Amino acid sequence: MAKRTILALSKKYLFLSSIFLCLYLGLIIGLRIGQTHLIFFPSSAINNTPKDIKLNYEEIWITMPKGQLYGWWIDSNLLKSPTVLYFYGNSSNLGDLLDKVEFFHDLGVSILLIDYRGYGKSQGAFPNEISLYEDAEASWSYLTIKKQILPQNIFVYGYSLGGAIAINLATRYPTMGGLIIESSFTSMSAVIDYYLPIQLFPKSLILTQKFDSLSKISSLKMPILIIHGTADKTIPYTMSQDLYKKASGAKSLILVEGANHANIQYKAKAEYRQVIHNWLIFCQKYYQYDLRRQI
Repeated sequence: MAKRTILALSKKYLFLSSIFLCLYLGLIIGLRIGQTHLIFFPSSAINNTPKDIKLNYEEIWITMPKGQLYGWWIDSNLLKSPTVLYFYGNSSNLGDLLDKVEFFHDLGVSILLIDYRGYGKSQGAFPNEISLYEDAEASWSYLTIKKQILPQNIFVYGYSLGGAIAINLATRYPTMGGLIIESSFTSMSAVIDYYLPIQLFPKSLILTQKFDSLSKISSLKMPILIIHGTADKTIPYTMSQDLYKKASGAKSLILVEGANHANIQYKAKAEYRQVIHNWLIFCQKYYQYDLRRQI
């Protein structure tokens, strides 16, 4: 009788273990296949345009093999002014960026902003790491080929996830004028560790969207400005400290006390403007330009 009970319990345990294993493997497969939907949150509604802040702008389309990029080009109309190529984070679109448009326009800087394929009006499949890198390269080509802007006159600005995109682009085009990386991270693996310190799943088998900025930044030689808020709960500022330590060229790290993931420009105000302005001045050794307003 005891043997039968033990055998029955063993079969029940084996059955439950098999179900658990199947569920576990199913979750692993699901996370590997569907992880882009856990990372990217594209929005298609563009609720604001530069016209709302009384700025002239040009709507541009960049045709790609698999889709089209939509963007805004705001020209400073100043001779030799620098150009900023801006990349936003994982859940935004152009309509959320009027503060950056106005900020750089007031500095006398031309700016190109694009929506990644799958975001805003841009056309294409659901985004992934490779497609975002392709979108960044297409934007770069638009500036250097279509607009015929010299690489050393172009600054690439990446916010949050956009920082990883900017750093990857810089590895491809090392003659760019410089990088501004705001509120970004070292790698997607490190972000997972931050949110899930106890690993329940094998990252090496699951993670396909790596965005490994830490392994790339040491090869960059252009000036790099890294900005982060000390109260950022989305991405810890220590990740920017790690990026700064690994960077090997001319570099600067600005930590804004009390700023969170999204409010550095408003929290720092005049200091933020001064930092960006001074950094552009510092980079004059790469090119000559005129700013509309001296601070």
